[in-house]
Amino acid sequence: MRKHTSRIETHLPELSQLYSILQQGGDLLRVSTIAQCPTRDHLYPIHSVSLGSEDPNKPALAFVGGIHGIERIGTQVVLAFLDTLVQRMRWDSTLVDALQQVKLVFIPLMNPVGMLRNWRSNGNGVDLMRNAPVEAMDKVPWLVGGHRISPSLPWYRGPKNIPMERESLALINTIKDELLSSPFSIVVDCHSGFGFQDRIWFPYAHSKNKHIKHMAEIYQLRKMFFSTYPHQNYLFEPQARHYTTHGDLWDYIYDESLASGKTFLPLTLEMGSWMWVKKNPLQIRNALGMFHPIQPHRVKRVLRHHQLLMEFLVRATRSYPYWTSTMNHERNRQLAKALWYGE
Repeated sequence: MRKHTSRIETHLPELSQLYSILQQGGDLLRVSTIAQCPTRDHLYPIHSVSLGSEDPNKPALAFVGGIHGIERIGTQVVLAFLDTLVQRMRWDSTLVDALQQVKLVFIPLMNPVGMLRNWRSNGNGVDLMRNAPVEAMDKVPWLVGGHRISPSLPWYRGPKNIPMERESLALINTIKDELLSSPFSIVVDCHSGFGFQDRIWFPYAHSKNKHIKHMAEIYQLRKMFFSTYPHQNYLFEPQARHYTTHGDLWDYIYDESLASGKTFLPLTLEMGSWMWVKKNPLQIRNALGMFHPIQPHRVKRVLRHHQLLMEFLVRATRSYPYWTSTMNHERNRQLAKALWYGE
């Protein structure tokens, strides 16, 4: 692990928090630096942290945060869950046993320069979630759906026909290396900033009518979550139900995964930040106000709230041979089309 400096700690408390967790985890964690992001006077690292099984035949689950630098709460949710696991691994024999059957990967801070500057984009002004070489099949909302006008405007895709940004490539390569060799894998990418309700989105973002190949598994995952925890308040749906975009990284990685013949389910946790603004309208004055709870007690509530979802996904990933083999694939596809696509 690259030694960090006090200046990085001062400017990026989330990175300092990650290093504290890594120090506590010690040999329980496997840490790699997957990219270095430059500013004028520093290189800011992107770290991947894994724990659990190293057997490529075991399932894998990844948690990603901080793709949009201004959405700090996503990084904090991922760090909070990693911290919980590190503490439990010291005393919880059931967790230690479970981790022999599943690999967990954490990439909590994908866009350190964007977070340093309170930008949605990276240091080059590129929105990483509009950066993949994927063109929308349906009309996209102006600017929001991705554009190539100028990096001074949000949702900029980057210039055409050049390589993706270093952060985008680092994420793609890490997911391929750490997850796509497994027979079954899930990734959860944590964001904030849309609506009054927490949502779990899945591809595709570039088309309202194109169905992912693993729609039956996605539907079964939703069914298990809702039946096991009937009092939660998530919406589980395709992203394109609300708007379509160019350049979605998870659309790109999912389509790349199909060649492997493995099951890869990318999910996006979109935390409904408008709830926080409604409860505290004055926070709109803060640069982070539209994307972060601001009030300390609300931050703690958010960090607690999503641990239930993450614990469920660990169990579902570990148990995938059972529920994927017992579900009715064709029935699930029919129900999914009726629920999400009106078919």
